[in-house]
Amino acid sequence: MASTPHGGILKDLVARDEPISGQLKDEAAKLKDIVLTERQLCDLELIINGGFSPLEGFMNEADYTSVVDTLRLSDGTLFAMPVTLDVSSADIERLGIVPGARIALRDPRDDEALAIITIDDIYTYDRVKESIHVFGADDPAHPSVAYLRNRVKPFYVGGKVQAIQAPSHFDYVALRYTPTELRAHFKKLAWRRVVAFQTRNPMHRAHRELTVRAARQRQANVLIHPVVGLTKPGDVDHYTRVRVYEAIMAKYPNGMGHLALLPLAMRMAGPREAVWHAIIRKNFGATHFITKYLLERRLWISLARSYGGRLKTGAHIPDWFSYEYVPILDILHINLTSSKRAVVTRLRESYPPRNKQGFVLCLTGYYNSGKDIIAKALQVALNEQGGRSVSLLLGETVRDDINAKVGFTPDERHENLQRIAFVAGELARAGAAVIASPTAPEERSRALVKDTVLQNGGAGGNFFLIHVATPLEHCESTDRRGIYAQARRGEIRGFVGVDTEYEVPKKADLVVDVTTQNIPSIVHSIVLLLETTSLL
Repeated sequence: MASTPHGGILKDLVARDEPISGQLKDEAAKLKDIVLTERQLCDLELIINGGFSPLEGFMNEADYTSVVDTLRLSDGTLFAMPVTLDVSSADIERLGIVPGARIALRDPRDDEALAIITIDDIYTYDRVKESIHVFGADDPAHPSVAYLRNRVKPFYVGGKVQAIQAPSHFDYVALRYTPTELRAHFKKLAWRRVVAFQTRNPMHRAHRELTVRAARQRQANVLIHPVVGLTKPGDVDHYTRVRVYEAIMAKYPNGMGHLALLPLAMRMAGPREAVWHAIIRKNFGATHFITKYLLERRLWISLARSYGGRLKTGAHIPDWFSYEYVPILDILHINLTSSKRAVVTRLRESYPPRNKQGFVLCLTGYYNSGKDIIAKALQVALNEQGGRSVSLLLGETVRDDINAKVGFTPDERHENLQRIAFVAGELARAGAAVIASPTAPEERSRALVKDTVLQNGGAGGNFFLIHVATPLEHCESTDRRGIYAQARRGEIRGFVGVDTEYEVPKKADLVVDVTTQNIPSIVHSIVLLLETTSLL
């Protein structure tokens, strides 16, 4: 039989609140609301379907502090990860957030009201402490530390929620189970022991052998329970991964395994993450959980890294590592269903050879530094190369075309860069070469652009930051349009180099300067950068 839910009772808030869901929906239409982020949406879905049992809402200060310090809720129940709802001071003022207030929580994709939170408290937190205690270090290279620094707002609000409806999904609906549904499925099949396997990566032969061996040792069945929510920037997109999971399920002994998808926003928090995942799978009905690969670790890490590089570069992936496509099947006119196609074949559909993948070149520097001229010249050079469409996103062009009202305040400039990053990532995903040349004076904005491209670009998530380090004096002295002069007179406020500082990039892939290099040599150096990474 399925395991007892964590805390003793499965907190299925959707089922609990179904009798009053209509009333709650009517109430939500009259309330002020918070439009959730992607991470908050994942968290809310698992709160209201019981995946995060015993939680019934976002953590208040007492629970948050206790979890960060002791890995337990304030009542002593084991829970390894803080689950929080972040807001800004402007949100608090605009929404009238005070203890006792009721706020609607809306889906960012369709604006549907999903739940109502009753505010328990509003509190600040220590970013450095949370990073060290939860993620192991205050290191901006860690994706969740970078997320905490750059995207999480400065206040948390805690409180229980009432569920109106679960978020809608239009992909792989048949593979999406709530804890209640998955438990019922196990009961129907009379599965008494279930070994759950967590992954955010494609599965190969070793994963299949590991899970089959674990199931046989425990006389159990296997639940392949991959994460399809927010994962690490640069990970294989979930559409590709699910096609791979469907392909590899055909390699399991008949009736041994089952595939279900988990809409979790991962935190990459090491041992805490493992405990958290075990609790979640316990709520979904699993009795056992695989926390580490029982393989020769050094060999496996080496092989996994080699595989990742081969996938990215288009190099051959040997059949002993995974399940390769067999050409003889075409010769014999044997057609495989989509779920039985080979794993590597499925991956190759989303990860073409390196010279067919998209990429993003982000040129940053002062206004009139030459970055726009370099971008236009580079567009010509790449068009001459052929093989890809080439898209040019000049900072001013993007502002005019997408949102003419975006000005020069730091927040507006940051918002404009979010738009550039989104457009660039989508174009790169489709295999285009994208050249963007925003001023991008802040390190946080440049990091956001990179993370967005890596997260959304798929195989085209190849990002290069090029610092056009032309000195400010030269930029201003050669400004024929007189923009710097207008800024000096106070006619333009927040202008970079006059009354806003330009933060020099710390980790640019290439640094160029039009006062010491001519445009052709700069373009050639960028082309060489692309050639050394096999993109040209």
